[in-house]
Amino acid sequence: MSRLLAAALTVVAATALAVGAALGIVALLDATPDQPNTPLITYEQTGQER
Repeated sequence: MSRLLAAALTVVAATALAVGAALGIVALLDATPDQPNTPLITYEQTGQER
């Protein structure tokens, strides 16, 4: 019975650790500021050539 209890506690602890890590990663990703969406290359428009 003690091995079964130890296994169950290990599963519960591992699940809690995995959920905590997942929530921590999501919190870190939400904390980073969004990068500006500016193009690296811009083209001059010299009129309509069609």
